[in-house]
Amino acid sequence: MPHPTGPVAERFAAHIAAVERTALSPLAVRSYETAGRPLPDDEDCPLRTPFQRDRDRIVHCKAFRRLKQKTQVFIAPEGDHFRTRLTHTLEVSGIARGVARALRLNEDLAEAVALGHDLGHAPFGHTGEEAIDRLLARDYDRHFRHNQHSLRIVDVLEHDGRGLNLTQEVRDGILNHTGETSPATFEGCIVRLVDRFAYVNHDIDDALRAGILTEAQLPERPLALLGSVASERIDSLVHDLVESSDVAGRVHQSAEYHEALLELRSFMFANVYLGPIARRETARAADMVEALLAYFIGHADDLPGDADPVTRATDWVAGMTDRYCIRAYDDLLAPR
Repeated sequence: MPHPTGPVAERFAAHIAAVERTALSPLAVRSYETAGRPLPDDEDCPLRTPFQRDRDRIVHCKAFRRLKQKTQVFIAPEGDHFRTRLTHTLEVSGIARGVARALRLNEDLAEAVALGHDLGHAPFGHTGEEAIDRLLARDYDRHFRHNQHSLRIVDVLEHDGRGLNLTQEVRDGILNHTGETSPATFEGCIVRLVDRFAYVNHDIDDALRAGILTEAQLPERPLALLGSVASERIDSLVHDLVESSDVAGRVHQSAEYHEALLELRSFMFANVYLGPIARRETARAADMVEALLAYFIGHADDLPGDADPVTRATDWVAGMTDRYCIRAYDDLLAPR
């Protein structure tokens, strides 16, 4: 369906292209110089750049809405103020835009990558991811990684199998926000780093709120450098990132701040992510996810899609929210 036309729409693309030529760094991806999309796309919008359209496609998709019921760290927390995968995504998006703006990179590209980077997370976060991967590796010589599944969601599963047909730059940033391969764009590299800024510091905040940690337990050296509260630490990391990147000509942290972040992250793995309380909770969650995946592989004919049974079951279980996963387990597999 054609868009209503007018002078604003007619000059929009030319105006944005002209602004970006002078305002953006030579290292930035220009909005109208994208490498394109996997499929032909006839849904051009004269009032949005290609990366703005990607952002909107992600925000309006079903997988994005499910993030509000997926765990960030704590399984089925009872408080109202714990992070979910959705609030984490929004936090990463805001930080990424700020860094991109400071470095004169493409904010819309950074935002789109940030909003899509965690769409493929299984129920119960990394616990669910590891449970799915464990069963697939053991029984089917396959693996499950949430970044790869995020790309499968935007390429294949959304819109009843048509996918979102995102630009190559956004797809690359989503796939490579974690793992061994770095994103091809500076904007994607920003998301890869600030994702860690967000989750390490906000997970500390949630662990303090839950009573799993106390202020006195937090390691002194990184806090002395970065700050005593999450907002101060993120601000310190962002300032170091933009100043170091400006000097290096690439997305880069100074060694001192990089080591401080790694020390905080290691502390969180030892005391929260893999701590005794987490192990008790995650063991139950992992058992649920693994049992449901095995069940649905055996009942794949009841699932949508035309892929093989293992792929259909993996898509189905990985797409579950925490709450739906618990309900499905209770309905199908819980002892009576």
